[in-house]
Amino acid sequence: MSEIHRIVAVRGEPLSVGRVGVRVRVRLSGCPSIGWSHALRARMAGELVGQSAMGYLKLNELVQGDELVLEGVEARAVQDLASTLRRAIDATNKAHTERTAEPANVAQEEADAIARDLGSGASPEWR
Repeated sequence: MSEIHRIVAVRGEPLSVGRVGVRVRVRLSGCPSIGWSHALRARMAGELVGQSAMGYLKLNELVQGDELVLEGVEARAVQDLASTLRRAIDATNKAHTERTAEPANVAQEEADAIARDLGSGASPEWR
Protein backbone atom coordinates (compact mmCIF):
# COMPACT_ATOMS: atom_id res chain seq x y z
CA MET A 1 0.00 0.00 0.00
CA SER A 2 1.48 3.35 -0.98
CA GLU A 3 1.72 6.19 1.48
CA ILE A 4 2.55 9.78 0.63
CA HIS A 5 2.58 12.81 2.90
CA ARG A 6 3.33 16.44 2.18
CA ILE A 7 3.84 19.53 4.29
CA VAL A 8 0.70 21.68 4.54
CA ALA A 9 1.59 24.19 7.30
CA VAL A 10 4.49 25.14 9.56
CA ARG A 11 4.48 27.12 12.81
CA GLY A 12 7.01 27.89 15.52
CA GLU A 13 6.69 27.99 19.29
CA PRO A 14 9.15 29.51 21.77
CA LEU A 15 10.61 27.14 24.35
CA SER A 16 11.08 27.88 28.03
CA VAL A 17 13.97 30.01 29.29
CA GLY A 18 17.20 28.06 29.38
CA ARG A 19 16.35 25.83 26.42
CA VAL A 20 17.99 26.18 23.03
CA GLY A 21 16.10 26.96 19.84
CA VAL A 22 12.38 26.77 19.20
CA ARG A 23 9.79 24.06 18.64
CA VAL A 24 8.66 23.84 15.03
CA ARG A 25 5.42 22.04 14.21
CA VAL A 26 5.16 20.84 10.61
CA ARG A 27 1.61 19.77 9.77
CA LEU A 28 1.36 16.97 7.23
CA SER A 29 -1.40 16.13 4.78
CA GLY A 30 -2.44 13.17 6.94
CA CYS A 31 -1.45 10.93 9.84
CA PRO A 32 1.50 8.73 8.86
CA SER A 33 1.62 5.04 9.66
CA ILE A 34 4.08 3.73 12.21
CA GLY A 35 6.26 2.34 9.42
CA TRP A 36 6.36 5.67 7.57
CA SER A 37 7.10 7.48 10.85
CA HIS A 38 10.00 5.19 11.75
CA ALA A 39 11.42 5.41 8.24
CA LEU A 40 11.29 9.21 8.28
CA ARG A 41 12.96 9.43 11.68
CA ALA A 42 15.74 7.09 10.54
CA ARG A 43 16.30 9.12 7.37
CA MET A 44 16.36 12.37 9.34
CA ALA A 45 18.87 10.96 11.83
CA GLY A 46 21.08 9.70 9.02
CA GLU A 47 20.99 13.02 7.20
CA LEU A 48 21.81 15.00 10.35
CA VAL A 49 24.85 12.98 11.45
CA GLY A 50 27.86 15.27 11.62
CA GLN A 51 25.94 18.54 11.32
CA SER A 52 27.10 20.45 14.40
CA ALA A 53 24.32 23.06 14.20
CA MET A 54 21.81 20.28 14.84
CA GLY A 55 23.20 19.25 18.23
CA TYR A 56 20.13 20.37 20.20
CA LEU A 57 17.56 18.94 17.81
CA LYS A 58 15.42 16.16 19.30
CA LEU A 59 13.96 13.49 17.01
CA ASN A 60 12.69 10.88 19.49
CA GLU A 61 9.06 11.88 19.07
CA LEU A 62 9.36 13.42 15.62
CA VAL A 63 5.95 12.27 14.33
CA GLN A 64 3.01 13.21 16.57
CA GLY A 65 -0.34 12.57 14.91
CA ASP A 66 -0.40 14.55 11.67
CA GLU A 67 2.54 16.74 12.72
CA LEU A 68 6.29 16.55 12.73
CA VAL A 69 7.56 18.20 15.91
CA LEU A 70 11.14 19.42 15.87
CA GLU A 71 12.46 20.61 19.24
CA GLY A 72 15.56 22.77 19.46
CA VAL A 73 15.57 24.33 15.99
CA GLU A 74 18.07 27.19 15.83
CA ALA A 75 17.89 30.07 13.35
CA ARG A 76 21.39 29.35 12.03
CA ALA A 77 20.34 25.83 11.00
CA VAL A 78 17.03 26.58 9.29
CA GLN A 79 18.19 26.36 5.66
CA ASP A 80 20.08 23.09 6.16
CA LEU A 81 17.26 21.61 8.21
CA ALA A 82 14.64 22.60 5.63
CA SER A 83 16.47 20.83 2.81
CA THR A 84 17.19 17.82 5.04
CA LEU A 85 13.52 17.55 6.00
CA ARG A 86 12.33 17.78 2.40
CA ARG A 87 14.84 15.15 1.24
CA ALA A 88 13.83 12.83 4.08
CA ILE A 89 10.10 13.24 3.38
CA ASP A 90 10.62 12.72 -0.37
CA ALA A 91 12.74 9.58 0.19
CA THR A 92 10.25 8.17 2.73
CA ASN A 93 7.32 8.84 0.37
CA LYS A 94 9.20 7.19 -2.49
CA ALA A 95 10.04 4.12 -0.43
CA HIS A 96 6.44 3.76 0.73
CA THR A 97 5.07 4.24 -2.79
CA GLU A 98 7.27 1.56 -4.30
CA ARG A 99 6.49 -0.95 -1.56
CA THR A 100 4.34 -3.89 -2.48
CA ALA A 101 1.44 -4.80 -0.26
CA GLU A 102 2.16 -7.65 2.11
CA PRO A 103 -0.39 -10.47 2.25
CA ALA A 104 -2.68 -10.45 5.28
CA ASN A 105 -2.13 -13.09 7.96
CA VAL A 106 -5.90 -13.72 8.36
CA ALA A 107 -9.05 -12.96 6.38
CA GLN A 108 -10.86 -9.68 7.15
CA GLU A 109 -13.84 -11.66 8.45
CA GLU A 110 -11.65 -13.36 11.06
CA ALA A 111 -10.17 -10.03 12.16
CA ASP A 112 -13.71 -8.61 12.52
CA ALA A 113 -14.82 -11.66 14.55
CA ILE A 114 -11.88 -11.25 16.94
CA ALA A 115 -12.69 -7.56 17.35
CA ARG A 116 -16.37 -8.37 18.04
CA ASP A 117 -15.38 -10.96 20.65
CA LEU A 118 -13.10 -8.46 22.32
CA GLY A 119 -15.85 -5.83 22.34
CA SER A 120 -18.47 -8.20 23.77
CA GLY A 121 -16.22 -9.10 26.69
CA ALA A 122 -15.40 -5.46 27.47
CA SER A 123 -16.88 -3.38 30.24
CA PRO A 124 -20.17 -1.52 29.52
CA GLU A 125 -18.34 1.82 29.18
CA TRP A 126 -16.64 0.50 26.02
CA ARG A 127 -19.88 -0.44 24.33
